[in-house]
Amino acid sequence: MNKCTDEEQIFDFIEKNKTILSEKQVGYAFNILWEFKKQKTSLLKNVACIKNHPQFLILQNITTKKIEFMNDETLVNVLYITQQSLSVLMVNISSLISQRFQEQLVNKTELLFDTIESSHVNIARRIVQFLRNIQYSHYSLLERCNKVFLSNANHLDLESISKILSLYNSLQFHSFEFYVVAKKRLTEMIPLVDQPASFVKLFVALGPMAGPEEKEQLESTLFLMSEELTSQQALTVIGAMEVMESRNARLIKKIASILHRHLDNYKPKELLKITRALIFLHFQSKEFFVRLRELLLSYLKISIIPGEISILVYTISMLSPSHLNKTELSQIEAVLPQCDLNDLNVLATSVLRWIQYDHMCLDSINGKQLKLLQKLDHYAHQRLRKYNNLNLLWEELKTLTKGDWFAESLLEETVVALQSMMNEIDYENVAGIASFISRTNYLNPLLLDRIASVVIQNIEKIHPFAIFAVTLPFSTMNYDPPQRDEFFGTCIQHLNSYLSKLDPIMLVFLGSSLATLEYFPEDLLKAIFNIKFLAKLDSQLELLCSSLSMRVQFRLMELNRAVCLECPEYQIPWFHDRFCQQQYNKDTGSMSGTQQHFYKMLAELLGGINYVKPSVLTPYYHIVDFECILDKRKKPLPFGNHNITLGKLPETHWESNTQIDGSRLPPGAERIALEFLDSRAFCGNIPHLKGKSAMKKRHLEILGYHVIQIPHFEWNSMTLSTKDARMDYLR
Repeated sequence: MNKCTDEEQIFDFIEKNKTILSEKQVGYAFNILWEFKKQKTSLLKNVACIKNHPQFLILQNITTKKIEFMNDETLVNVLYITQQSLSVLMVNISSLISQRFQEQLVNKTELLFDTIESSHVNIARRIVQFLRNIQYSHYSLLERCNKVFLSNANHLDLESISKILSLYNSLQFHSFEFYVVAKKRLTEMIPLVDQPASFVKLFVALGPMAGPEEKEQLESTLFLMSEELTSQQALTVIGAMEVMESRNARLIKKIASILHRHLDNYKPKELLKITRALIFLHFQSKEFFVRLRELLLSYLKISIIPGEISILVYTISMLSPSHLNKTELSQIEAVLPQCDLNDLNVLATSVLRWIQYDHMCLDSINGKQLKLLQKLDHYAHQRLRKYNNLNLLWEELKTLTKGDWFAESLLEETVVALQSMMNEIDYENVAGIASFISRTNYLNPLLLDRIASVVIQNIEKIHPFAIFAVTLPFSTMNYDPPQRDEFFGTCIQHLNSYLSKLDPIMLVFLGSSLATLEYFPEDLLKAIFNIKFLAKLDSQLELLCSSLSMRVQFRLMELNRAVCLECPEYQIPWFHDRFCQQQYNKDTGSMSGTQQHFYKMLAELLGGINYVKPSVLTPYYHIVDFECILDKRKKPLPFGNHNITLGKLPETHWESNTQIDGSRLPPGAERIALEFLDSRAFCGNIPHLKGKSAMKKRHLEILGYHVIQIPHFEWNSMTLSTKDARMDYLR
C-alpha cells in the first residue's frame, strides 16, 4: 500500500487481496485513502468520489467483518463517514467509551473538520456537546467550532444560542466575540418572545450578561408570566437569578412560591440547586425551609446511592444546625466504602459544619460526628492509595480542592500521590494539574519543576489558551523553577502570535500573574495598555456579573501598579486613582483585634500614638498595617497631631496618589512599614511567602520603605507568649 500513488491503485490492491487483509491493514487502507484525499483541492468533492467508487463497497464489507477485532485506533480510522454522521455517533456514545477512545474520536474530528461547510452549525454544536459530555476543553476544536457559530451568527435562533452558551459555560470556554453577538441577537428577541418556555430560555441565556435596563425588562416580563411556569422552568429561572446576582425581591419571592408548590417533585440534586440559590439570594421563609428540610430527610431515609446521599446530607447541613439522628448517621457510614473522593469530601464538609456550630454555640462537640469524620478520613486515604494511574486519579481530583477537610486531611497525601506519578504528567494533562496545584496552596518544588519541564519540551502541543493555567502555580506560590527564564520565555513566545485572539480578561489575569513574579513581557504589556484593548475590555466587563467584573478590574489595577513601579521605562501611565479611592472608601472600617493589640504595643514602645500610624495608604494605594519613622540614630520621630480613636482608621483626604505625603524626611531618617502576615500570606505546607506578599514588599521598598514583615507563626509562637517577649521582639 505504501507504494500506491493514487486511490485507483489502492482499490485495485484491495480487490486482489480482499480475502487475506487483516484488521490492521484495513485501517491502514483508510489512512492512505485519507492522505490522498487531503492532497486534492476540493476536499468535499473528493470525499464523494471515494464513497461512490465501486470498489469502496468491498472495503466496507471487509471492515464490517473485521470490526470486532479492531483496537480503538483502527476502529476510529475506519469511520470514513462524514463529520455530520460522526458527530451524531460521538454524542450518542460519549458516556460509554474509554478515555483512549475519546482521544481517538477527537483526533478524527480534527482530521475531518475541513469537510464541514461553514453553514453547518448543528455539526459544530454536536462536536462541542461531545466535548462537554467528556469534559474536555479541547481549545483548538472549540475555536474552530466557534468560527462556524460566528459566521452564522445572524441566522442563529434562540434555541441554538441558548444551547451554545450553556455548553461554553460547562466547558469554561469564553469567546468574547460570540458573547457580544449573542447578546445583540438575544436583546432583539425580548419583545418578540411571549411564550413562557421560550422566554425562560431567553432569560437564562441573556440574564447573566444583560445590562441594568435589559435585566429590568427581563425580570418584569418574567414576573407577569410567572404563574404559567412549570416546576422545571421555575428551577431554571432561580438558577439564572443566582448567576445574575439578582436583587429583585418581588420576583425572588414569586419564583420561590412556585418552587414551594412543586417541592415534592424535585430530585435531590435539584433541591441542592434550589437551596443554594435561595440562600445566595437572601430569601427568607421559615415555612419554606422547614418543608425543604423535611423533604430532604425523607429522601435520605430511602436513598442508597452514595452520590445522592452526599448531596442530601450537604443540603441539610446548609439549612440547619440540627444534627442527624443515629439511624441517619448509620446510613451514611454504610455507603462510605462505595463513595468516591468527591462524595467523601462533600460529606466531610457537612459534618465539619455541624461540629463547628456545636463548638461555637454549644461549646461542645458531638462524639458520633467525630467518629464519622475519622471514618471519612480512613476511607479517603484508602481510596487515594489504590490509584497507580494518574489519569484515573485526576478524574477524581479535578473538583476536589474545596473545603477545609480536604486541605487538612487529604491534601498532603494527594500531593505525594501526584509526585509518585509525576512522570505521567504530559502536554494533555499539564494545564489541569497546574491549575489544581495553584488552588491547593501547597508548594511542591518537584511537581512544579516537572510541569515546567513538560511545558518547555511540548510547548508546540500546548494551546496558547492554557498558558495562564500552567504559569499560575508559579506566581501564586512565588516559585522559580531551575529553568525560570527558559520556561517563561518559551510560554510568552508561544503566546505572542495569539495576543490579538486571546480573551481580554485572560490577558489581564495573565499579565497580573506574571507581574507577581517580576516578569514583564513587553509585547504582552503593549497589547494590554492601549486604548483599543481597554475599550474592548470595558465592553466585555459589561457582560459579566458584578463580582467577576470587580475581580478583573482589580487585577488590571494591580498590573498597572506593578508596571508603573517596577518598569517605569515602559512609560505606562497610572490611571486607577478613582477606582482605588472607591475601593478604599468601601473597605475602610474598624481595626481588627490583632491590629488594635499591635497598635497599643507599638505606641507604648515608640513613645505614644503620635509616633505610629495605622492603615497607611501609600502611593499607588498599597495599605501598610503600621508606619513609623526613625531618625539616623534609630530614634522614633512623631508624625504630628493625628487624632485617632483606638479601633478607628484615620480619615483620608484624596489627591492623585503617586507621591508619599510629606515625603521629605530629615537626613538619615527612614520610613518603616510593619506588616503583620497571617496564614494567607504563606503556602499551606511551609512558611514560604506567596507571590502577592512578596510583590507588595518589593513595591514598598521601591517607594522608600524599610519593610518589616511579622509572620503570624512567629508572633503566636510559644517564644513570644508573654507581653515582655513580644515587646523585645518588636524592639
